[in-house]
Amino acid sequence: MTTRRLMLVGVLIALLEIGTLWLYAQDSYTTAQDSVAVNELHHRIAQNWPILQDHEPIGELDYVVLDMQGHLLYQTRAGLSESIHAAIVHRDTILDVYAQDELVAKLIIDNDSGIQRQRQKEALLLGLGFMIFVQALVWCSAIFYLRQRILLPFQRLKEFAMRVAGGNLDVPLHMDRTNLFGAFTESFDLMRSELKQARLAEAKANAEKKELIAKLSHDMKTPIASIKATAEVGLALAPDAKRQEQLTGILAKADQMDALITNLFTASLEELNQLSVTPQDMDSMVLAQILKQCDYLKRAQIPELPQCIIYADPLRIRQVFDNLFTNSYKYADTSIHLDVHCDNQWLWITLEDEGGGVSAAELPFLTHQYQRGTNAAGIAGAGLGLYISTYLMKEMKGELLVENGKQGLRITVKIALSGSDLRNV
Repeated sequence: MTTRRLMLVGVLIALLEIGTLWLYAQDSYTTAQDSVAVNELHHRIAQNWPILQDHEPIGELDYVVLDMQGHLLYQTRAGLSESIHAAIVHRDTILDVYAQDELVAKLIIDNDSGIQRQRQKEALLLGLGFMIFVQALVWCSAIFYLRQRILLPFQRLKEFAMRVAGGNLDVPLHMDRTNLFGAFTESFDLMRSELKQARLAEAKANAEKKELIAKLSHDMKTPIASIKATAEVGLALAPDAKRQEQLTGILAKADQMDALITNLFTASLEELNQLSVTPQDMDSMVLAQILKQCDYLKRAQIPELPQCIIYADPLRIRQVFDNLFTNSYKYADTSIHLDVHCDNQWLWITLEDEGGGVSAAELPFLTHQYQRGTNAAGIAGAGLGLYISTYLMKEMKGELLVENGKQGLRITVKIALSGSDLRNV
């Protein structure tokens, strides 16, 4: 509705401009004087002749009185034609003045049609200028409206799709129900919600699988330990070499089974290797834009990054900072302090919240799979954010450090600089 109104106003103003120009084109240029006023002036001058020293202007016309020798006798204002030749050039009205049937003077009445024409032009230009200004204001409003209602929603949708592609499903897609694409964007957010639920269900299933494997391994290790202990006692008491060989074989098989159970327990961790990481040379200014986009709640003051070339995967480095900012939003919900500096090998980016951090006993385990601090109780999550971020930074020849700062949890991301020897490690 707003778009239609803006377009209607713009069309109406354009029609007014065209109509004004048409009227101006139809206006005929005339130099005619007011004949009644001219006759009245001519008659009064003849009556007052020759006493013009105390003469008062007659009517609204500007005029000049010259004697027969061309000398100026009277003028209503300066700047008028003061000779017959000048009056002819200016297209003024020239009349003879008779006194007692004798030609005594020339009356020159100023032709003010040019001034009137100029005033008409000025009024026209002022009116057109005002309409053009209003029209420009309308179109600027239309452009602003289209940007707010169409372009920006699509930009947010693009950033949302990049976050979903990076695996971050915690950031909702904010929408305006009055927007033209409100229902459209709501469908995408429903998709994100469903994907998140599926991801949580998958994480829960993986956690249950891990617990099951841990229980089975524990239950299986107990009888194997008994078998190994019995075989070792039998080996020590074996009466002959043949019996010793048999018991040695039993011990070897028991060790093999113990190793297989340990491999089964750690097999679930190997699934992370399926994430593809392709680091490349990247300008730090691109990283600055990524930081601004990841901090979608604007909890941090993004400092100016040093001008350098880093070695990172744009998609995966976005995923890392998406995880860090999202974790801070969920578990601390405070302002975030960012610090950036650079040396010969690394670009250091430190994030610290004001949430008080975690206990020293929990700190070493935060980067492990399915591990979360006690401050995460009651908050949805799978305990994979820091674990995946640590893995991704390692694949990009970088590092992720987790520690308690002065006010809260402090996480330092070390990004390798392009050309450093660390790239070949």
